[in-house]
Amino acid sequence: MCIRDSLKTGVGGRFGKFLAAAFTLFTIFASFGIGNLAQGNSIAAGMNDAFGISANVAGVIIFFAVGAAVLGGIEGIGKITAAFVPLMIVIYVGGGITALALMADRVPAAITTIFTDAFTGTAATGGFVGSGIMLAIQFGVARGIFSNESGMGSAAIAAAAAKTQHPARQALVSMTQTFIDTILVVTITGLVIVTAGTWDMGRDQAAIMTATAFETALPGEWGSLIVSVALIFFAFSTILGWSYYGERAIVALFGDWASIPYRMFFTALSFVGAVASLELAWTFSDLSNGLMAIPNLIGLLLLSGIVVRETREYLAWDPKLTKTPEEVADFVERQEMNWR
Repeated sequence: MCIRDSLKTGVGGRFGKFLAAAFTLFTIFASFGIGNLAQGNSIAAGMNDAFGISANVAGVIIFFAVGAAVLGGIEGIGKITAAFVPLMIVIYVGGGITALALMADRVPAAITTIFTDAFTGTAATGGFVGSGIMLAIQFGVARGIFSNESGMGSAAIAAAAAKTQHPARQALVSMTQTFIDTILVVTITGLVIVTAGTWDMGRDQAAIMTATAFETALPGEWGSLIVSVALIFFAFSTILGWSYYGERAIVALFGDWASIPYRMFFTALSFVGAVASLELAWTFSDLSNGLMAIPNLIGLLLLSGIVVRETREYLAWDPKLTKTPEEVADFVERQEMNWR
């Protein structure tokens, strides 16, 4: 685990070991929250909206699908999901752009509403119960983390497994996920919801708010179908990704023996997420996200100087990122870097 090792050796001392242990423990909690309960809940809502499948039946389907991939080692499910996700992103973004084009006359008013109501009590009448700027910021940050997981340190776990000669190159690649997730996908989603007028459906209807917005904007039932199917694939791929994060964390904390029990519990929890209430799934996820982010953000602050130095040195040598792997390996050796 890249972040765990960075905190332990980079920060150093007892405090570094404490941050590493805390991050590892909270990663396990987060894998049950944002990586399981919330995703299972979303998949169940998508199945019900698109195909009329009840939460209990959806939970059984999710349970067997997750179990086949996580416990059974059936890699085909993961490969199919990985193949479909990029396609679904293109279809989803295309559907969102089409919806905005069909409602082009209402887009300026929607943008005005977003910026004006964000700082008034009106923002609280939508899917976010409460009032005032403080709650707007609180829920904004919480949902922003669900969008791209920035600040949590989860992406670094996957990035650490990438085959790269220098961390700066992988870091630059990893930065693109925030742009795609938040600047592109979430912005389009938010504009469609506000433009279609479904933003004030209320918290109880938050799970189908986006699908209803797309259905309102696009002809026929294509809008709802696009959102529901895309949501199922996005959420399921997230479950598989977080099962890896959580397993790496629990193995690092307790040893290899904990791998199978973790997989079994993780698989069982996927059914719970499907049938649990929306509030329970998201509240636990928000709490675990915050706990995981604390040690990671402290580590980022303490190690920011090293990150800046290493990045500047690499970009000064390879400003256009055109060097071959052999040249990068030679550069690393000449610099006598000890981060590997």
